[in-house]
Amino acid sequence: MLSLHTNNAALSAQNAISRNQSSLSTSMTRLSTGYRINSAMDDAAGLQIATRLKAQTSGMAMAMRNTQNGISMMQTAEGALGESSNILVRMKDLATQAADAASTAKDKSAMQSEYDALAKELSNIVGNTSFGGTKLLNKKADAAEMGTAVLGAATAASTLATAQETHDDGAEADYTTALATLDADDPATVVALETATQARNASLKNLAALTSASTAAAAYSAAATASSAGTDGTMVGSLDFQIGASTAEKMNLDMTATVTALHSALRGTSTNYNSFGASLANVGTELTDNASATIDKLQSAIDAVGEVRSTLGAASNRLEHVSTNLANVSANTQSASGRIMDVDFATESANMTSNQMLLQAGTAMLKQSNSLSSMVMSLLQ
Repeated sequence: MLSLHTNNAALSAQNAISRNQSSLSTSMTRLSTGYRINSAMDDAAGLQIATRLKAQTSGMAMAMRNTQNGISMMQTAEGALGESSNILVRMKDLATQAADAASTAKDKSAMQSEYDALAKELSNIVGNTSFGGTKLLNKKADAAEMGTAVLGAATAASTLATAQETHDDGAEADYTTALATLDADDPATVVALETATQARNASLKNLAALTSASTAAAAYSAAATASSAGTDGTMVGSLDFQIGASTAEKMNLDMTATVTALHSALRGTSTNYNSFGASLANVGTELTDNASATIDKLQSAIDAVGEVRSTLGAASNRLEHVSTNLANVSANTQSASGRIMDVDFATESANMTSNQMLLQAGTAMLKQSNSLSSMVMSLLQ
């Protein structure tokens, strides 16, 4: 029907152009962004699925980092225990040597000196090894350690005070008197001053040693007090490693019993060992008194260290397997998300070309439909 008011052909051409232009715009957006879905209008269900997959993938990536951090933490603790094991082996060698009848008292005294130094370093390694600023293996001072530390500090202070009083009333007073009565012409007063001076020097040397011991005892007591109010190391407790993207995906590691047993075994090897890494200045008697019994205590300590290391190694291996599995799952999940979200450039390029051609054809047809009105005018001539 020819009509001046309604040009049906033009309207159809305009609708076709509008649809083709919209499709062309969609194709160009997809090709420029690389995504098939750029808004929920493109694929509402696909967007929901892809978003869920992306959240899972992101969570697994973080879980993979968690596993690596956990492995690093446990390797740090295991490395410290490895060196502790080396120290204990050397201490056991010393105890074995000291237990032999060929070792003299002087030999045992020299061995004891090295033994004490090794015990102090053992205490330092186990008590102060940390990861990320947090100690791993230390155990806060218990009631027994606290009592020993406080009593030791009080005893050292009392001993120093008594020695100081004795010095003031004895050696110092005798020296003052001898100095005041010195007569260069009287040999007896010269000898008396020399004797008083030697006694005074010996007393001062003793005071210096007692002062050092009292200071060390006070420092240890303060460290024990601070430790008792602190917290145990990371490994002394139940640990939950987040090994997945959901709440249920956790790996639990509880080493409380084994680490507590480790500290107990180590404490039995030396009076210079403590579970919180403070420095002690004790002169031990483990090799000079009964070296043979010390051998068995050291073997128990070596076994305890080996048990903790074994537990850490097993947990680290498990985390390695977790990490490998997460990498596999993450790769497949990303592939699934990509199939939903990513654009197929070959198909979309073809669609864009088709829409461009249809748009050009529609524009040409719209131009032709506009000429229909001239046919009506020819009827009126």
